[in-house]
Amino acid sequence: MAELALTGQPAAGGLTTAGGTLRSRPMFSARCFSAVVFLTELTVAAADDALARGQKIYAEKCALCHQPGGQGAPPVYPPLAKSDWLAADRERTIKVLCEGLAGPVTVLQQSYSNVMPAQILDDAEVTAVLSYVMKSWGNAGSEFTEEEVAAARAQSQFKTYAELLKSTEYLPLPKAPAGFKLREVARLPEFCTRLAGGEKGVYVLAQSGGVYALDVAAGALTPVIRAEEYLDAKRGDLVTLGLTVDGAGRLWIVSNQKLTEGVPVYTNEVVIWRTSEMTDGRPGKPQPWFQTSYPQGVGGMNHGVSNIAFGPDGMLYVSSGSRTDGGEVRGEPEHYFQGGEVEITAGVWRFDPRAAKPALEMYARGIRNPYGFAWDGEGSLFTFANGPDYSAPEEMDWIRPGRHYGFPFQFSDWPVKPHFPYAHTPPPPEGVTFTPPVRNLGPAAGGSGAGLGTFDAHSCPGGALWCGADFPAPLRDGFLVTRFGNLLGAPAAPEDTGFDLLSVHVAKKDDGSCTARVETVLAPLARPLDVLRTGAGRVLILEYTRPVTFKDKLGWLPGRILELSAAEK
Repeated sequence: MAELALTGQPAAGGLTTAGGTLRSRPMFSARCFSAVVFLTELTVAAADDALARGQKIYAEKCALCHQPGGQGAPPVYPPLAKSDWLAADRERTIKVLCEGLAGPVTVLQQSYSNVMPAQILDDAEVTAVLSYVMKSWGNAGSEFTEEEVAAARAQSQFKTYAELLKSTEYLPLPKAPAGFKLREVARLPEFCTRLAGGEKGVYVLAQSGGVYALDVAAGALTPVIRAEEYLDAKRGDLVTLGLTVDGAGRLWIVSNQKLTEGVPVYTNEVVIWRTSEMTDGRPGKPQPWFQTSYPQGVGGMNHGVSNIAFGPDGMLYVSSGSRTDGGEVRGEPEHYFQGGEVEITAGVWRFDPRAAKPALEMYARGIRNPYGFAWDGEGSLFTFANGPDYSAPEEMDWIRPGRHYGFPFQFSDWPVKPHFPYAHTPPPPEGVTFTPPVRNLGPAAGGSGAGLGTFDAHSCPGGALWCGADFPAPLRDGFLVTRFGNLLGAPAAPEDTGFDLLSVHVAKKDDGSCTARVETVLAPLARPLDVLRTGAGRVLILEYTRPVTFKDKLGWLPGRILELSAAEK
């Protein structure tokens, strides 16, 4: 008689079949029950361990801002306790840790517009800390899984933890030129666009509108103006690109905001803000000083209004970028303006800063995106502008009032009527003569003996300053110009084009033209965007982010501030 044992030891009973008695075994013996209990205890213990890990990570990474009990610090840092914002979208919650967040957000009916950087946590750590938060302080969400975190991270700016980790690297500093030294001053808590001030104090403008005071010696950044104190980010996408300081210590800030509600076409609203008198050594609240608007550009080409600075004549100068790539007519019915450039774009504005009702004077025209400008030792104004996507050289222009510098009818030293893809370019205005750009005779930035007008295509020149006689050679009596670097990648240009600091020495000719000797001072730099003189032979350099080439196509995290100074003898 056959006896087929299924599990364990023989049992007393069995099931009678045609072939004999099939002796079954109980599915849950006492021993099996003990094993199940043991495994359950292990599972609970593992869950408790995971929550304990999450609690530890929270204490190390999150509690400083969001507080140990998750209550936050309104109106700066939102609460995590009983958070409706966290509960509303789990994928969004994961992505905040994986790529960071710039407000505004509304939590428990209160708006917050601070900046949270990406957290350097792997998938298991993100899982643990979010599970801890979701099981704490009255939150009723379920725990997260590593698979859920990995899937959400793949939709973020940094597709994997390895990519995030690589993006966090600050690369070694380049070698300083002979007679100078280079050091890191401070690492930025958020993306920043401008430096302003000088020997009496340095300010740093955040892209989102906040302003920091920088203690250069200590490397300390202190918030002195918060964006929410004067800007309403809920009205539309907002960016601040200009900052300067006047003789009274007041700050002047330029903001651009895309308005889509209550306007016939999408609009770029430009405001120049001026702070009230300083109180206890700190700038007062920014107040609107001048406001205007024009149709928002299409396809990311709205360069906006950016640099602002006082000229040797005491007047206030402001750069206004183009709203198109090459003057093209592009738009969508009922949303975008059906036209190219308008009267106040692509040029330089001038104001009388003493005016109670400031009037905009169009000082010069035909400059595509003059993100940087500066005056030489003779008081002549030069702009440094980005060229179009179709690989024309980036321009340095010697600015004289009332002149036209070509855009969008002429690009650099190209023929007046370029071929594809700018066949849409209309004929130039009758009676207008275009002033050609400065010719770069080399040896750097694309220059050669024949001259280039002026820098490599897609190198993106940024902020600039004049180094006077108090600077040692080789910088003395020349400009320093940052180049942000290639944004289009190959084959448009080599993927490491730009990413540097240039020295530019100009030679003016009797016929009104100008040439330049251009040399590399520092390379590679991590997308340098602005430069500021802080004393004799001493400048600060603002790195916007951390990669020094377009090649790796890494996500961006906030950069740092460097100091280049003449070495002590």
